Amino acid sequence: MATQTRTQSAGTTIPVLGVERAVTWPKRTRVRLANGLEVLLAESHSIPKFHGQLSFRSGNAAASDRGPGLAEMTATVVRTGTKLRVSRRIEEDLRSLGADLSSSAGADTSAIAFAGLTEMSEQLLLLVNELATDASFVDGEFERERRLKLEEVKLDRTQPGFLASERLRKVLFGEHPYGVVSATEAQVSAYQRVDLLEIYKEFYTPENALLLMVGDFDTATMLKSVEKTFGAWVGKKPKLPDVADKTHPRGRRVYLVHVPGAVQAQIVCGCHAITRKHADWIKLGLTNSLYGGAFNSRLVMNIREDKGYTYSPRSGVQALRQHGYFSVSAAVRNDVVAASLTEIFYEIDKLRSLPVPDAELADAINYLTGIFSMGLATQDGLLSQLATVALNELPDDYLETYRERVRALTPTDLLETARKYFDSANMQIVVVGDRAQIEKQAGLFGELEVFDANGKKLI
Repeated sequence: MATQTRTQSAGTTIPVLGVERAVTWPKRTRVRLANGLEVLLAESHSIPKFHGQLSFRSGNAAASDRGPGLAEMTATVVRTGTKLRVSRRIEEDLRSLGADLSSSAGADTSAIAFAGLTEMSEQLLLLVNELATDASFVDGEFERERRLKLEEVKLDRTQPGFLASERLRKVLFGEHPYGVVSATEAQVSAYQRVDLLEIYKEFYTPENALLLMVGDFDTATMLKSVEKTFGAWVGKKPKLPDVADKTHPRGRRVYLVHVPGAVQAQIVCGCHAITRKHADWIKLGLTNSLYGGAFNSRLVMNIREDKGYTYSPRSGVQALRQHGYFSVSAAVRNDVVAASLTEIFYEIDKLRSLPVPDAELADAINYLTGIFSMGLATQDGLLSQLATVALNELPDDYLETYRERVRALTPTDLLETARKYFDSANMQIVVVGDRAQIEKQAGLFGELEVFDANGKKLI
């Protein structure tokens, strides 16, 4: 089972890494307007543009008592018109401004993202304000978006990756809102325009919002424009709904989702982990990078490069606001399901048992700090990092000290982290594929339950 080493001879000398460059952090200003709107501005003068995001601290989870996916549908329809501009007018205005604008929602947040030329910032902010305060929710637009969503939901049911993720989330979180990743066709069909209006009025308020902008502007001038545009907006922070606790599965169990005729199998394994606010987050991020979170990680070198079981295995730590979880995934040939699971757990248990060699740790540290630095090179990348810090209420110096804290980690830190959060004995296993081809292999790894693609239990 031994895997190849992470640094391999290829007959050539690998160039020595240069000295890590210092990051010049932009001027940042954080204020709260009288109406409760939190504003974070950061100057970045690399190009004559700016990027922005108006985020709301409520998403699908906060609306789960009224129906799954309602915040996402609300965000989609918000983009389609205001009481002053129909959908076509919005598109024409964006083209004339040379701007981009989108809206979205996830489990914990909703957002309107935008970007444009700095000289057109006032006009673009006016449009963002209209969408946040005066969206029209026209019947025709709502029905069109609902039809599109129905087609999306139907397509999801044919995707092994979606089916595996859906089942794992249900296993890990049960009746908690995080246990549902998508609405069913029946639930989407039952959406009503009034449902979206209620979500909009409740979630899209200044006390629930964060306006973040990064770009080529003068902070004082931009702040005046923000106050002028958004200052009259009013609305309270919504109350948090009562939710069920997550489940606490013990012992390995296997959940097979039967897709007749599938020519390969989708494997996803997972267990509970932590959120970004936890003190161990950076340790876990580096441990995950070593295991399966990077292209030269142990899992990739094992089941892709060495054995050829799969093309794109990966692992990740998913940080939702209330709970987090660790997951491993791979699409493999039907005949190597058991072999792939064996190697997945071999690499997990190895990280839990033996300290990481110094050279391998140094390689992983260089990778993690390197991609972090690359993510700060653009206005959009910096915006994303600042939003992560602000929305997760991380320390103000989180970004400035990130690389230093990663470089301070030791093999002992990673060994302890793997033992705490790579919960091998209680890992939940989902395999999606043709039952006749994979059931016996999957059953070797724990008590087996079988479901169809619609979630109906077969055994």
